[in-house]
Amino acid sequence: MGKNRNYDANFKREAVRMVLDDGRGVSEVERSLGITRGLLKCWVRGQRFRDDEAGVVFKPSPGADPAERMKQLEKENERLRRERDILKKAVAIFSTEPNRHLGS
Repeated sequence: MGKNRNYDANFKREAVRMVLDDGRGVSEVERSLGITRGLLKCWVRGQRFRDDEAGVVFKPSPGADPAERMKQLEKENERLRRERDILKKAVAIFSTEPNRHLGS
């Protein structure tokens, strides 16, 4: 747990993109990528991560541009619909009688 890791710029950029562009939560992305809790929040706020190629600091200001915010919410909505559909199918599969699957 106390292991320090160095993350390259591409990894940081992709993690920040998952939050800003895909609309995923910071803690969700941290868990899925195995990032130390709280570190991604710093990257997103631009306190520790700077895009060296473009010289742009990432900022968590999705509400600043209404059109961009709408696009982000539409992406998130689509992702949530897909997740919901998968869960519906899983419930349908697991809610059938157990004996029906065994051929009894």
